[in-house]
Amino acid sequence: MPTPPPTGPLVTRDSLAGQLRELGVEAGETLLVHSSLSSLGWVCGGAVAVVQGLLDALGPDGTLVVPTQTGDLSDPALWGNPPVPEEWWETIRATMPAYDPLVTPARGVGVIPETVRKWPGASRSAHPQTSFAALGSRAAAVTEGHAPDCRLGERSPLARLEELSARVLLLGAGYDTCTSFHLAEYRIPSPLVRVGRPGPAGWEVVTEVSISSDRFDELGHDFERDRTVVRGKVGAADVRLFPLADAVAYARRWLALHRSREEEIPYPPV
Repeated sequence: MPTPPPTGPLVTRDSLAGQLRELGVEAGETLLVHSSLSSLGWVCGGAVAVVQGLLDALGPDGTLVVPTQTGDLSDPALWGNPPVPEEWWETIRATMPAYDPLVTPARGVGVIPETVRKWPGASRSAHPQTSFAALGSRAAAVTEGHAPDCRLGERSPLARLEELSARVLLLGAGYDTCTSFHLAEYRIPSPLVRVGRPGPAGWEVVTEVSISSDRFDELGHDFERDRTVVRGKVGAADVRLFPLADAVAYARRWLALHRSREEEIPYPPV
């Protein structure tokens, strides 16, 4: 049977930029984007056209920021999708390449962030597991100084974005992807965990604040109910636009009330 033609809608660089402007994206602003390419419809030019449309809407003075996380640079003992045999663990730890912001691909965040990461002139932050990439006038200010023992806290791009009055754009993505909520976890009592990963001198273990996106969908629902969130469509995608600082402040209160965190077993067990 022949493959049926796409049903659309047809999305182009210009239509995407136009719909973003209608939604309220402003030239010159700083925008943290969580995205799903497949949610948009049939995009002429794919992820490249989406990035071009975002940059068009932001203009030459704006800044586009995306998560470029690398969760695969982690302890194989914790992998579950898929797991690997226990007899492989030590070899994997000994041979896993260390993070290189220039070449290490993003994983699990979609093709649009990976396209931004490889874009000419992109800046990328230094954390080996939770980096961000940025394009535009404030790219360096956002990405510089990402501490290796601070995944998504005060010494991460999220705090810099808050200082820059950035907004968050969920472009076909849900609140479960909203990294801004994680910044709130650093501002309430949270357990510490020990995190294993490859480092420049070999396998290393660092102590970090425990982070989890558990119940972020519920948090996002309540945030949208109680605070001003711009909602609309870009192509076929549901879109939400809101100030990052509002999301962090709301999450700080909500998480403290609604999501207790039991002390977690440190890695490795002690």
